Amino acid sequence: MTSAELIPAVVLKRKAVVYVRQSTQSQVMTNLESKRRQYDLVDVARQRGFVDVEIIDDDLGRSASGTVARPGFDRLVAWLCAGKVGAVLCFDASRLARNGRDWHHLL
Repeated sequence: MTSAELIPAVVLKRKAVVYVRQSTQSQVMTNLESKRRQYDLVDVARQRGFVDVEIIDDDLGRSASGTVARPGFDRLVAWLCAGKVGAVLCFDASRLARNGRDWHHLL
């Protein structure tokens, strides 16, 4: 079986979202390899059979501590709640959330 065959067609019809985030502006400027690897997840989504792949990188340089607004994260949650997302790809789960409230919204 190919990777695309493992994911149901109904899921592949939705968008895949690649969520790219680094916690500080300093990391954005100096951790270029990490940022590149996060953007490379677009290729992973396409290899798995997703045609519509959206990158959310609005939150680069914003902490996930819960004290800073993250418009990209808010958009991701809205799309998830609307049933528009088939997969969320991120390099590390801590890129998505670091507090219970944000995890609750995602789940």
